[in-house]
Amino acid sequence: MNGDSQIQALEKMIGGIIDTTPGIFLVEMKLLPGNNIKVFVDGDNGIAIDKLVQYNRGFYKQIEESSFFPNGDFSLEVSSPGLDEPLKLHRQYLKNMGRYVDVVMKSGVKHEGKMVSVLENEILIEEETGKGKKKQIISHTLPYSEIKSTTIQIKF
Repeated sequence: MNGDSQIQALEKMIGGIIDTTPGIFLVEMKLLPGNNIKVFVDGDNGIAIDKLVQYNRGFYKQIEESSFFPNGDFSLEVSSPGLDEPLKLHRQYLKNMGRYVDVVMKSGVKHEGKMVSVLENEILIEEETGKGKKKQIISHTLPYSEIKSTTIQIKF
């Protein structure tokens, strides 16, 4: 089995586990050297650590029982994507609407602002420039096809 077909088989297994909980979705799965499996799961309203532990145990058991890796030669990590991980799915954009984001375009141009709208093919962010009386809000409509990465900003 090549890497892509292994990942597809593993994604099907984890899908069977997480699909039982509404609002929970698979963001990404990576199969790293040494059979190190990293699974990123998220929820429309976030995801609790105890749920991640439950998914980890269930998925681990399924992998073992399927003899996917002979002699149990694998490691597994199930977590939610951290704030430093770029958004990958439209569903993540929807979940994070209203938050401040850093968007890097494929052209290299960077935009920072509040994500105020998430549509089928684009996002709208509002960027504040200047201070006091010179403060302006500039709106940017950014098509997904032009976005290289989008990460959440933490503002206090």
